[in-house]
Amino acid sequence: MRGQSSTGTGTQAEGATERAAEVAGRGFAAVFRAVKAVRPFRPIHPRGISLVGELTLTGATGRTAAGLPGRSGISWLDDAGTRQVRGRFSRSVGLPESLPDILGLALRLGAGVGDSDDVADVLFASTGWGVPARFMLLPKLDAGTAKFTTLMPYKGANGPVLLGLRTLSLPARATGRADTDGNFKESLATGDWTLALSYATPAGRWVQAGLLHLRAAPDGGRTDGGDRAGGDTAIRFDPLKHPLPGAGTYAWARRLRERSYRAARRPAPRVSGDPHPAGLKAADRSSAARRQGSADERNTMSTVTQVFNSPASAVWTVIADGWLYSGWVVGASRIRSVDARWPEVGALLHHSVGAWPLLLNDSTRVTAAEPGQRLEMIARGWPIGEAKVILTIEDLGEQCRVTMAEDAVRGPGLAVPKALRDPIITVRNRETLQRLELMAAGGAGA
Repeated sequence: MRGQSSTGTGTQAEGATERAAEVAGRGFAAVFRAVKAVRPFRPIHPRGISLVGELTLTGATGRTAAGLPGRSGISWLDDAGTRQVRGRFSRSVGLPESLPDILGLALRLGAGVGDSDDVADVLFASTGWGVPARFMLLPKLDAGTAKFTTLMPYKGANGPVLLGLRTLSLPARATGRADTDGNFKESLATGDWTLALSYATPAGRWVQAGLLHLRAAPDGGRTDGGDRAGGDTAIRFDPLKHPLPGAGTYAWARRLRERSYRAARRPAPRVSGDPHPAGLKAADRSSAARRQGSADERNTMSTVTQVFNSPASAVWTVIADGWLYSGWVVGASRIRSVDARWPEVGALLHHSVGAWPLLLNDSTRVTAAEPGQRLEMIARGWPIGEAKVILTIEDLGEQCRVTMAEDAVRGPGLAVPKALRDPIITVRNRETLQRLELMAAGGAGA
């Protein structure tokens, strides 16, 4: 009778845990849906660095030989060998990169990069390392000193198992600062980020199980024709859909996660002309179709036009020098780096916006270009959001007509009614064109 009573009490406790997880899961999903309204493609971890690498596991036999505990209870972790890895490093909230954020490291293990059955996904986030800190999300500014755990345990043959990562070494050029658009990303293209993979019971000590070597993906991990090392990836990581071999998921953990995952994966609305994979690829559109699309868009965007007393070639010379960008674009305070291919399609210009000490580091990407005539860009300024900008230059001989059209396409800026944001954009862009004309007249960039 006592055994039956104990079993009944255990079942009731499990049921109560699952119900609590269900309620919390619904709450998280509601938050995800709200954030997705202003950040439609990735409500959390909006920007990332695509990674590739190898994970070498010592296996249970190797751990025993080294005097460490042997079997973890997860077959994948207990088998020695080397696995190929695709990954993504990101900042969870998407705060300015000068501020600490919850750091994320998502790994896809296996040869494939799609949703095949032979891959497994593991999600790590910056937490503490001891107890109870290993179950607490901690914002970090330095990737080198951050500790990462799976936060929620896997269900192993011997009970719950938590996975963790800690940095052993960074590429020589890395400062450790966890930016997704600056030194850290660039350093990953020159060397390996080496981390130790460990496992532990919820309250137990960590046992090292292998070494993980990561570097920037040579193709940026993109599926839309991008070719910049370390660019973001279109892969969506899902540990519920792609579990680790030999590892189960506790029912409460599934209930806590699955609604949020569904909300995050829900298809985002297509923004006309947007370079994101959810939109059309630039390679699939003809030049004539792009011109027509641009004309249609300008009819719905805040648009200003000015006749310059300089030839079109002089204006394009200024635009084509990315280092001059902060000289004529109102709001851009400094330029941090410029792709050598600027202003070709796909090229990035890394800038800061705002005034010291309140500077936000972000970037502008070229989405379409016709040298001397037209330039389309996505200008980013998170957490404010992103804007699409279209610059056209009409040759008038010794003069030219320059038109600048702009509007918000993603982020909190979209929440501002168009009737209010258009006048603000118009005033700012009139000043932008005046600055551009003065620089062209002065021979800047020549």
